[in-house]
Amino acid sequence: MTCQTYSLLVLSLIIIYFGHFGNSLNLPLLQNDIDQLKADFNSSHSDVADGGPIFMGKLINWTERNEKRIILSQIVSKYLEMLENTDKSKAHVRHIFEELFTLKNHLLDGSKKIEDLKNLEKLQMSDLTIQRKAVHEMFGVLQRLAETSASLKRKRSQSQRRCRCW
Repeated sequence: MTCQTYSLLVLSLIIIYFGHFGNSLNLPLLQNDIDQLKADFNSSHSDVADGGPIFMGKLINWTERNEKRIILSQIVSKYLEMLENTDKSKAHVRHIFEELFTLKNHLLDGSKKIEDLKNLEKLQMSDLTIQRKAVHEMFGVLQRLAETSASLKRKRSQSQRRCRCW
Protein backbone atom coordinates (compact mmCIF):
# COMPACT_ATOMS: atom_id res chain seq x y z
CA MET A 1 0.00 0.00 0.00
CA THR A 2 1.39 3.39 -0.92
CA CYS A 3 1.94 6.35 1.40
CA GLN A 4 -0.83 8.43 -0.15
CA THR A 5 -3.11 5.43 -0.03
CA TYR A 6 -2.27 5.10 3.67
CA SER A 7 -3.08 8.75 4.25
CA LEU A 8 -6.34 8.43 2.36
CA LEU A 9 -7.12 5.32 4.43
CA VAL A 10 -6.50 7.37 7.57
CA LEU A 11 -8.82 10.03 6.19
CA SER A 12 -11.48 7.36 5.78
CA LEU A 13 -10.90 6.11 9.32
CA ILE A 14 -11.18 9.62 10.73
CA ILE A 15 -14.43 10.20 8.95
CA ILE A 16 -15.79 6.83 10.11
CA TYR A 17 -14.53 7.36 13.69
CA PHE A 18 -16.24 10.72 13.96
CA GLY A 19 -19.18 9.86 11.73
CA HIS A 20 -21.60 10.05 14.63
CA PHE A 21 -21.22 13.85 14.74
CA GLY A 22 -23.27 14.44 11.69
CA ASN A 23 -26.47 12.74 10.66
CA SER A 24 -25.82 13.75 7.07
CA LEU A 25 -22.52 11.85 6.76
CA ASN A 26 -22.83 9.62 3.72
CA LEU A 27 -19.92 7.18 3.94
CA PRO A 28 -20.48 5.43 0.57
CA LEU A 29 -20.54 8.81 -1.19
CA LEU A 30 -17.47 9.89 0.78
CA GLN A 31 -15.66 6.69 -0.17
CA ASN A 32 -16.44 7.45 -3.81
CA ASP A 33 -15.11 11.00 -3.34
CA ILE A 34 -11.92 9.65 -1.76
CA ASP A 35 -11.48 7.22 -4.66
CA GLN A 36 -11.72 10.19 -7.03
CA LEU A 37 -9.21 12.08 -4.90
CA LYS A 38 -6.85 9.09 -5.09
CA ALA A 39 -7.06 9.32 -8.88
CA ASP A 40 -6.43 13.10 -8.75
CA PHE A 41 -3.29 12.55 -6.67
CA ASN A 42 -2.22 9.46 -8.63
CA SER A 43 -1.85 7.65 -5.30
CA SER A 44 -0.96 4.38 -7.01
CA HIS A 45 2.42 5.83 -8.08
CA SER A 46 5.35 3.71 -6.88
CA ASP A 47 7.06 6.47 -4.84
CA VAL A 48 4.12 6.68 -2.46
CA ALA A 49 5.29 3.57 -0.60
CA ASP A 50 8.76 5.01 0.05
CA GLY A 51 9.39 5.67 3.74
CA GLY A 52 6.23 3.96 5.00
CA PRO A 53 2.97 5.50 6.16
CA ILE A 54 2.80 9.07 7.43
CA PHE A 55 -0.25 8.87 9.70
CA MET A 56 -1.14 5.22 10.37
CA GLY A 57 2.11 4.49 12.21
CA LYS A 58 1.49 7.38 14.57
CA LEU A 59 -2.08 6.35 15.34
CA ILE A 60 -0.92 3.03 16.79
CA ASN A 61 0.74 4.77 19.76
CA TRP A 62 -2.36 6.77 20.70
CA THR A 63 -4.70 4.42 22.53
CA GLU A 64 -6.95 6.39 24.87
CA ARG A 65 -10.03 8.14 23.48
CA ASN A 66 -8.86 11.66 24.43
CA GLU A 67 -5.38 10.95 23.11
CA LYS A 68 -6.85 9.80 19.82
CA ARG A 69 -8.91 12.97 19.58
CA ILE A 70 -5.73 15.05 19.95
CA ILE A 71 -3.79 13.24 17.24
CA LEU A 72 -6.81 12.94 14.95
CA SER A 73 -7.48 16.68 15.24
CA GLN A 74 -3.93 17.31 14.06
CA ILE A 75 -4.28 14.83 11.20
CA VAL A 76 -7.57 16.40 10.13
CA SER A 77 -5.81 19.79 10.16
CA LYS A 78 -3.11 18.40 7.88
CA TYR A 79 -5.71 17.04 5.46
CA LEU A 80 -7.44 20.42 5.43
CA GLU A 81 -4.08 22.08 4.77
CA MET A 82 -3.46 19.67 1.89
CA LEU A 83 -6.91 20.21 0.38
CA GLU A 84 -6.63 23.99 0.77
CA ASN A 85 -4.23 23.97 -2.18
CA THR A 86 -6.29 21.71 -4.42
CA ASP A 87 -8.89 22.49 -7.04
CA LYS A 88 -12.09 23.03 -5.06
CA SER A 89 -14.10 23.43 -8.24
CA LYS A 90 -14.24 19.61 -8.23
CA ALA A 91 -17.31 18.46 -6.31
CA HIS A 92 -15.56 15.53 -4.62
CA VAL A 93 -12.75 17.76 -3.29
CA ARG A 94 -15.22 20.32 -2.02
CA HIS A 95 -17.33 17.61 -0.34
CA ILE A 96 -14.34 16.02 1.43
CA PHE A 97 -13.09 19.46 2.51
CA GLU A 98 -16.51 20.35 3.96
CA GLU A 99 -16.77 17.06 5.85
CA LEU A 100 -13.27 17.45 7.29
CA PHE A 101 -13.99 21.04 8.24
CA THR A 102 -17.11 19.90 10.10
CA LEU A 103 -15.13 17.17 11.87
CA LYS A 104 -12.43 19.68 12.81
CA ASN A 105 -15.02 21.91 14.46
CA HIS A 106 -16.23 18.98 16.58
CA LEU A 107 -12.76 17.97 17.72
CA LEU A 108 -10.97 19.49 20.65
CA ASP A 109 -8.18 21.75 19.51
CA GLY A 110 -5.13 19.60 20.12
CA SER A 111 -2.64 22.24 19.04
CA LYS A 112 -2.59 23.85 22.50
CA LYS A 113 -1.89 20.49 24.10
CA ILE A 114 0.85 19.73 21.61
CA GLU A 115 2.38 23.15 22.27
CA ASP A 116 2.34 22.35 26.01
CA LEU A 117 4.24 19.12 25.32
CA LYS A 118 6.80 20.97 23.20
CA ASN A 119 7.27 23.57 25.94
CA LEU A 120 7.80 20.82 28.52
CA GLU A 121 10.44 19.28 26.27
CA LYS A 122 12.27 22.64 26.09
CA LEU A 123 12.43 23.16 29.88
CA GLN A 124 16.02 23.49 31.09
CA MET A 125 15.92 21.33 34.22
CA SER A 126 19.49 22.37 35.06
CA ASP A 127 18.27 25.97 35.65
CA LEU A 128 18.02 26.65 39.41
CA THR A 129 14.86 28.78 39.07
CA ILE A 130 13.14 26.03 37.07
CA GLN A 131 14.21 23.49 39.69
CA ARG A 132 12.80 25.64 42.51
CA LYS A 133 9.49 26.06 40.72
CA ALA A 134 9.35 22.33 39.94
CA VAL A 135 9.99 21.37 43.56
CA HIS A 136 7.41 23.92 44.72
CA GLU A 137 4.78 22.30 42.45
CA MET A 138 5.83 18.68 43.01
CA PHE A 139 3.25 17.78 45.66
CA GLY A 140 0.41 19.20 43.58
CA VAL A 141 1.58 17.30 40.51
CA LEU A 142 1.83 14.04 42.46
CA GLN A 143 -1.58 14.71 43.97
CA ARG A 144 -3.07 15.00 40.45
CA LEU A 145 -1.31 11.81 39.43
CA ALA A 146 -2.73 10.01 42.47
CA GLU A 147 -6.23 11.30 41.63
CA THR A 148 -5.85 10.06 38.06
CA SER A 149 -4.67 6.59 39.09
CA ALA A 150 -7.39 6.32 41.76
CA SER A 151 -9.96 7.25 39.14
CA LEU A 152 -8.63 4.57 36.79
CA LYS A 153 -8.68 1.94 39.58
CA ARG A 154 -12.25 2.93 40.45
CA LYS A 155 -13.33 2.58 36.82
CA ARG A 156 -11.68 -0.85 36.56
CA SER A 157 -13.26 -2.13 39.78
CA GLN A 158 -16.68 -0.79 38.78
CA SER A 159 -16.52 -2.59 35.47
CA GLN A 160 -15.40 -5.79 37.21
CA ARG A 161 -18.33 -5.61 39.64
CA ARG A 162 -20.80 -5.07 36.81
CA CYS A 163 -19.58 -8.12 34.94
CA ARG A 164 -21.20 -11.15 36.52
CA CYS A 165 -19.72 -13.88 34.45
CA TRP A 166 -21.06 -17.20 35.71
